[in-house]
Amino acid sequence: MKALEDSSLPRRVFQQRELLTGLLYEPMRHLADACSRVWGDRPKMETALSEAFSNVPYCKFLYALDTSGVQITSNISREGLLAEHFGRDRSDRPYIREALLAAEYSNKYREAQYQQWPYIREGVQAVDFLLCEAYISLHALRPSLTAVQFVRDTDGVLLGFIGADFALRDLPQAGEIYEEPRHSRRFEGDPFISDMADTKMRSESKMDRHLDTVLSVVEELILVHGVYHIILHFSSSQAILWVMDDPYRYRLLTIDELIDPNICLAYPKRSYPDEAVVPQQEVRKILSNLRTLRFMPGIFYLRSGSVNIFNGTVGLTFSSDCSHYVSHDDFLKRDHTLWNNG
Repeated sequence: MKALEDSSLPRRVFQQRELLTGLLYEPMRHLADACSRVWGDRPKMETALSEAFSNVPYCKFLYALDTSGVQITSNISREGLLAEHFGRDRSDRPYIREALLAAEYSNKYREAQYQQWPYIREGVQAVDFLLCEAYISLHALRPSLTAVQFVRDTDGVLLGFIGADFALRDLPQAGEIYEEPRHSRRFEGDPFISDMADTKMRSESKMDRHLDTVLSVVEELILVHGVYHIILHFSSSQAILWVMDDPYRYRLLTIDELIDPNICLAYPKRSYPDEAVVPQQEVRKILSNLRTLRFMPGIFYLRSGSVNIFNGTVGLTFSSDCSHYVSHDDFLKRDHTLWNNG
């Protein structure tokens, strides 16, 4: 984790990750001990993983990997074994890159290896355990976490890793919303552009470069964490949101917070409201359409977009400085090219 800032948002995220580390460390450690005794025997390893699956709370998938990050068992799930994942190379995924770097450090600096592990309580470190940084899953496109447990033989030699995948929405999280800081903040918008129409082209913002991640995080906040109104400022790379737990005050998220799925840990889980006009399944479609309008070629593009699930309205402000407020169903039906005509 990065060094904590004064803001209560990163502090809340850190506290949630500490809680999860304490919850997962012991069952993962016992599982690694069981697997180390049968390491290399795929059927026995899958049996050990299956028997331990219910002991790893909130787990979606369990699997074993070799020291290069290649999967050497099936995925173990609530539905049973998913053999198609055997042989999958996960070395390019962020959680395995994190584990491989930690393993390299451990082997290179064995006398200092214990300095890298987090504490689960005072004086007790979660040795050989990593709760990796949150990421967006490849298939569901949802914020996810992976816990990685190192597996060693009796001489301490690294055999490989046990991976446990979790959907953030399945994990226990904060019961109360964090407090928004009150200090001043400034956000740069698009660079100055000429009033001449033929030079008014979109300049790539920080949010543009990470927009897929941003939209996945925003979708999760709306569907699972009580956010009912959000404004995305694409040009200045920040968002303003309102939550049902504290409807009179907005919260402001910077681009660094929007591209970090860990922020979902700081928001209490809330059921999607029955009173919402926007159906759950259409939230992703609306966000996808905002993405399309932002990346429209030429001089006409989206500067900011908003969604309110209770009144069912989508707000749009374009480079021409015109604004539109339309119902979500009209927004989803309309041909994108028609926005050029107002």
